[in-house]
Formats: sequence, C-alpha cells, structure tokens
Amino acid sequence: MTGPGGRSSRTVWSHTFSDAMVMTRRNLLHYVRVPSLVIFSTITPVMFVVLFGFVFGGAIPIPGIKYLDYLMPGIFVQTVAFGSIQTGIGLAEDQQRGIIDRLRSLPMARSAVLAGRTLSDCLRNLLVVVLMTVVGLLIGFRFHARPSAILGGLALVVLFAFAFSFISAAIGLSLDTVEAAQSAGFVWVFPLTFASSAFVPVLTMPGWLQAFAKVNPVTITVDAVRLLFQGQAAGTQVVRSVAWMALILVVFVPLSVWRYRRA
Repeated sequence: MTGPGGRSSRTVWSHTFSDAMVMTRRNLLHYVRVPSLVIFSTITPVMFVVLFGFVFGGAIPIPGIKYLDYLMPGIFVQTVAFGSIQTGIGLAEDQQRGIIDRLRSLPMARSAVLAGRTLSDCLRNLLVVVLMTVVGLLIGFRFHARPSAILGGLALVVLFAFAFSFISAAIGLSLDTVEAAQSAGFVWVFPLTFASSAFVPVLTMPGWLQAFAKVNPVTITVDAVRLLFQGQAAGTQVVRSVAWMALILVVFVPLSVWRYRRA
C-alpha cells in the first residue's frame, strides 16, 4: 500500500513517528530549561496533596475508606486535567511567536507537532503523578490492590491526560494569545474537576449537580482509578472511562489538526 507521493504506508507512519519524537524531545528540553516552570508545576500538585489531606482529612468522613485513600485518585486526575492546560498554552505561545508557521514550512507531518506536544505533556504529567504518589505515601496514603491494578489505574490517568491535552490543543490553536489560552483553560477544566467525585462523593451534592457529575468524564475516571487502587471490581467504570476518552480523541484530534492547518 502506498501513501502520498508513492511512499508506502509504513514509510509514512515511520516518518510521522520520527517527527513526533523530535517534537517531543524539543518540548521536553524547553520544559527542563525553564527552572521556574519545573518548580511551580511540581510544587502546586504536592501542595494540593498535603493541604487537602490534612485540612479536609478530618472534616470529610467517607464511609468504609480513609479520606486520604479516597482523595488521592481525585488529586491525580485533577492534576493532569489542569496540567493539560499547558498543551494549549504552549501551542498558543508557539503560534504567537511564529514558530507554528516555521514548523508548517518544514517537510514534517502535520500531526507530528500535535502528537509531540501532547506526548511531552503526558510524560511531564506522569512525572508529577509519581512525585505526588511518593508524597501521598509519606503522609499516609496506601494502595490496597495488586501491582497490576495499581499500574492499570496509573495508565488510566495518563490516558486521561492524553485525551484532555487534545481538548486544550484545539482551544489553544483557536486563540491568539497565551493569556487567552490560559484563561480559557481554567474556564472548562475548573467546573469539570470540582463538579466531580474527585474530592467528595457525588451523593453529597445537590440533585441538579449530581445529574451532571454522574456523567462527567472526570467523575467516571476518578471512580475507575479509585476502585483499581482499592482492589475492587472496576471493569464497568474502566470501560466507561475509556469510552469517554476515545470519544474525546475522535472529536478533538481531527479538530486540533484542522486548527493547526489554519493557524
């Protein structure tokens, strides 16, 4: 099978993958070369773990589970959701500085730029999740499942981050400035994360809010990760979470590529 220009499909995919890895490396190098960005992107999630764990730990009783064990999956998902905003901010910055125009002039797959950006942000989010896990374990958080279930929960968090990064990418490429991308990111991420089961059970919310929270992809993913970490049956919730992420990718990957071409 041949692709554009008579090249085989395998060659096209190989070039796309290679281009995406180049962009991933470029974004990661940019990240580590800005110490303030590294510090603040890691300190903020750790502060959430410590403050929520100690401040609300004794004030929010959860039947059958220690609050910190209930909280950590929510903190993981909330952190990568807010971390996904950086994808849109980074693309808006590249667009504002004219870097997107330069990249589009190169013989590079259009999807490679977006794949490299989202993959690098996923790796950054994974580093933050590992750091939060260590801090959580130090202050009393415990897993109650086999290693395979724990790794499955962490993989679900990373997949969630990947999906949400494409929502942010589409938004960032649709706006003109970094400031606008940052503000828009909080507008859509904030209600999704706080109107969910990340911090409190859905049943404690007003009835009208419960209807939204129960179908919220953040709630569904948090519940799936929480069940996995607790060693409980999580098949249904995992399937619902993966279905949500697949839907997000089906919609926002093409939309992001389209916006990139028109940027």
